[in-house]
Order: sequence, then C-alpha cells, then structure tokens
Amino acid sequence: MSDRLTKKRVWTSGVTVIISLSLVLFMLGALGLLIINANKLSTHFKENIGFQVYLKDTATSAQIDMLIQELNTSRYTKSVNLINKEQAAEKLRTDLGEDFVSFLGSNPLLNTLDMKLNAEYTTNDSLSLIEKNLLLKPFVKEVVYQKVMIDKLNKNTRAVAFFILIFTSALLVVAIVLINNTIRLSIYSQRFLIRTMYLVGATRTFISKPFIFKGFRQGVIAGIIAGLMLAGFLALSTRFIPDLLQLQDENVLVMLFSGIVLLGIIISSFSALLAVLRYLRLKTSDLYF
Repeated sequence: MSDRLTKKRVWTSGVTVIISLSLVLFMLGALGLLIINANKLSTHFKENIGFQVYLKDTATSAQIDMLIQELNTSRYTKSVNLINKEQAAEKLRTDLGEDFVSFLGSNPLLNTLDMKLNAEYTTNDSLSLIEKNLLLKPFVKEVVYQKVMIDKLNKNTRAVAFFILIFTSALLVVAIVLINNTIRLSIYSQRFLIRTMYLVGATRTFISKPFIFKGFRQGVIAGIIAGLMLAGFLALSTRFIPDLLQLQDENVLVMLFSGIVLLGIIISSFSALLAVLRYLRLKTSDLYF
C-alpha cells in the first residue's frame, strides 16, 4: 500500500511539473511571438512610409531615368516608382470629381518619384542625409516625408522594445525559480532514496542520471504541449486578425517552437540536477524537515 501511495505521489508530482512547465513555456512562447510580430509590424510600417521626390519641369527623361537607376541600386531604397504629372493629374481629377486642368488652363503638378525605404534607414539622421543628397541634384525641386510621424514611430518602437525586454527578463527569472521549486518538491518524496544510494557508495553522477533523464523527458513533453498551445493561440489570433497571417514566417515559427522545447529541456534537467545535489549535501537529520 505504501509503495502504491509513493508511486502515485511521484506520478502526480511529475504531472504537476509538466503542467506547470507547459504553462510557463507557453507564456514565454507567446511573448516571443509578440516580439517577432511587433518587430515585423514595425518594419512593415517603416517600409511603407511615404517619401516623395518632386522634380522640376526642366528635368529631362534621361536625368529622371538616371536618378531612378541610381536610387534602385542604393542600399536605402526598397522600391521607387515614377508618377508623371499626367498620371498625378488624372488621379487628382478622379478624387476631386472635376477637371481642374481645364479650369486652370495648365497642369500645375510635378513629376514625382514615390519611394519606399528599407526599415533600417528610416531614422531622422538617415532621412536627412538622403534628403540632402537628393537636393544636390539641380533638377530636384523638393523632398517630402512625414518627419514627425517617423520620429514618433521610432521613439515608440524603442519604448516598446525596452518594455518587452524588461518584462521578458523578469518572466524568465520567475519561470526558472518557479519550475526549479516545483521540480525540487517533486523530488522531495525521494530524498531518502537519494541519501541511501549515496551512503552505500553510489556516485553523484549515477544518482543524478535518472533524475536528469526524467527532467529531460518532462521538458520535451512540456515543450511539445506548450508548442501545441501556442499553435492554437496563433491560429485563433489569425482567425480574428487575418492580417497577422501575412507577418508569419514558417522558418521563424519552427525556430521559436524548437526554442521552447529546448528551453523546457534545459530548465527541467538543470533544476532536477540542482535538486538532487541539494539533497546529497544535506545532513541526514535535515532530511526530516
């Protein structure tokens, strides 16, 4: 009866460890997913910020083509599109619902290069330098972009990144402490067995090996459960917010899920080793408390 009760307690404690570790890994995985999507979302916004280069009427086709070629080969340009004055007039005519060119007698609009920049160059310093270089061209009339919005976006991105870093670090510490305590309590019922094996001459490596292997199994199982929970959470999120599906990268998700399993193995195995070593260092009289 005593053996059955002991086995039941060991099994129950093992299940408790797996459930606790799964929930913690799920929270860490969800946070990792948030970080990945937040970074991609920030990059998406930065790479779709309007950056227009207005050209003078004196600009020739050769000059415009040369400038487009130069921009396309530059490191900061993601894409560049020429909108000539006739296309701009047609779009404005459609938006206004009237022919303003006939009213004014001429087309006042300019040929425009609509540029999209790579995210790493959407800082005020980089944009100012790009603007300065473009204005050196004698046929460039003006460069227009939303300086205030870009400044706010960069500041908010840094603030969010700092907050997520602090929160992730705190959660990771809490997770390690929580799992370590849970595993130590699960091994508590076997403390006398550990001590007896040590007293009869078993080495620490021999005693620790089965507990580390058990921790390894628990980490794998908990990691897989957490991965399935995270996959369900992601599927549910994309169902309500379909645009999130476009931000997902299968390779990144595989790395994230693999990282969750690996983290579970490391935390569980290392905590099991620490717990066993702790009970090996205790005096026999201290095992009763």
